[in-house]
Amino acid sequence: MDRARRAHGAIRPRSVLALLTAALLAVPGLTALSSAARAADADVSRNGGFESGLTGWTCTAGTTVNSPVHSGDHALQATPAGSDNAQCAQTVAVQPDSQYTLSGYVRGSYVYLGASGTGTTDVSAWTQSAPDWQKLTTTFRTGATTTKVTIHTHGWYGTGAYYADDISVVGPGGGTTGQPPAPPTGLRATSVTSSSVGLSWSAVTGATSYAVYRDGVRVQTENGTSATVTGLTASTAYGFQVTASNDAGESAKSAVVTATTGTGTDGGSGGLPAHALVGYLHASFANGSGYTRLADVPDSWDVIDLAFGEPTSTTSGDIRFNRCPVTACPNVESDADFKAAIKAKQAAGKKVLISIGGQNGQVQLTTTAARDAFVSSVSKIIDGYGLDGLDIDFEGHSLSLNANDTDFKNPTTPVIVNLISALKTLKARYGSKFVLSMAPETFFVQNGYQYYGTGKWGGQDPRCGAYLPVIHALRDDLTLLHVQDYNSGPIMGLDNQYHSMGGADFHIAMTDMLLTGFPVAGDADNVFPPLRPDQVAIGMPASTNAGNGHVSPSEVTRTLDCLTKRTNCGSYATHGTWPALRGLMTWSVNWDRYSNWEFQRNFDSYFG
Repeated sequence: MDRARRAHGAIRPRSVLALLTAALLAVPGLTALSSAARAADADVSRNGGFESGLTGWTCTAGTTVNSPVHSGDHALQATPAGSDNAQCAQTVAVQPDSQYTLSGYVRGSYVYLGASGTGTTDVSAWTQSAPDWQKLTTTFRTGATTTKVTIHTHGWYGTGAYYADDISVVGPGGGTTGQPPAPPTGLRATSVTSSSVGLSWSAVTGATSYAVYRDGVRVQTENGTSATVTGLTASTAYGFQVTASNDAGESAKSAVVTATTGTGTDGGSGGLPAHALVGYLHASFANGSGYTRLADVPDSWDVIDLAFGEPTSTTSGDIRFNRCPVTACPNVESDADFKAAIKAKQAAGKKVLISIGGQNGQVQLTTTAARDAFVSSVSKIIDGYGLDGLDIDFEGHSLSLNANDTDFKNPTTPVIVNLISALKTLKARYGSKFVLSMAPETFFVQNGYQYYGTGKWGGQDPRCGAYLPVIHALRDDLTLLHVQDYNSGPIMGLDNQYHSMGGADFHIAMTDMLLTGFPVAGDADNVFPPLRPDQVAIGMPASTNAGNGHVSPSEVTRTLDCLTKRTNCGSYATHGTWPALRGLMTWSVNWDRYSNWEFQRNFDSYFG
């Protein structure tokens, strides 16, 4: 946020065989041999028409659709995203030292069909643009000891969905890669909390990995026979299944095991009302919105974030909170009156937090010394003013990922690891009633659906998705996440369409991602789990003066209708209904007062 606004913050195989046979019959002396050889040829692929869903295929971002199709009732649709090219692959049994023809029909831009592990030269065919079904064909010869080959389709990064159908591999049959494993048995819930379920199952002979499904959606992959599924909603029943996989494919799903999460203590709410209004109060600076005394903030505001505590230097970790001077804010209250106002708000059931960072407050905890200084200095502010908790509003270059840091569940970058450690220390120091909130920009959270850090091949902005490991590590301690749905570029939603600020659809799509979870950088085996709805508030500007992306009260209402009631939704289809959505956050209380409390009045009207 700048000081002016201080806002928080891209021919069928059968026909081929017939023609070849006719040609060979015309050559004297070859009739019997050729007929016998061709009779042994077969299509050694499985489910090439995708009539049995994705059975036999392993896809990073694929599904089956019933339109468009080349033949039959189904075809493959796969959508590249981020650093994932949406590959679908299958291992087929082949004979050594034999010739095979790989073919299939595709639609879309930059679609590839290929074979690897041939033992000789791996091959591929591709099309730059296929607005209608186009046949791709290539041939390969297997090596002297090759008994299996992997065939695959894939698209190209950021080019949209592609389609494939009627894929075949024609050549000498008779080889075998075995069969997919049997479905796992013995699935049971081993532990249940208010936000997680532990699972275990019996080992399956021949399995090399297992996939865990929650309510029919694949959420994670494991090498062993146990898993813990996190990010669940309290007092909610979930159905879990597991599959086993090997080179031959994925098994059918196991029987369903249902587990209901616990109620928790206060649901992780930090003592907040069921629906809360959160606002930032300009406490350390002045701008065109005017200074608002804390005592003059209306009772509608349930959480008041004092903006901002800032570091003495970027890497010091030493945070200071300096109240707005009289020279800049002539009507500023005294320290005594300010502290009295904090106590009065708390007596009325409100929460007052110190917010660290903002646009100008770059914080990089590069060392353990900076981490310790952060804990000490933030504690001093909290204790000195008697505050209820802490809001993390790290922007700009405060958080970024090192090039080799690719797993959000196990971060290694010092600024990430040290921040997680510092926040866990503060939470442990102040106990369960300590309110911890975060206000990241979309670039650091939802943009992680497409991009994470520098990417597999480098070259991406290392800040992409950099908040994800922090949120994930603190999800059981986090009271509120209110992503800034403003001052944002277009972000891809779970519908694989880009959404832009200015209307309800943007807020709906961005919030749906938090409440549904999403694959990080398009990796279906690396899913950021959903947050509880009581942990999520939607960040919006209070007025056109406050930041880019302001929407009218009617669009705010449409957003809430869609997410809490699944009505009035518009073009984006949500993946659930969340009546327990915590509420709204806005930048800022000052700008809302400047605009005659329009944002606050709309919130009060909606939630009563």
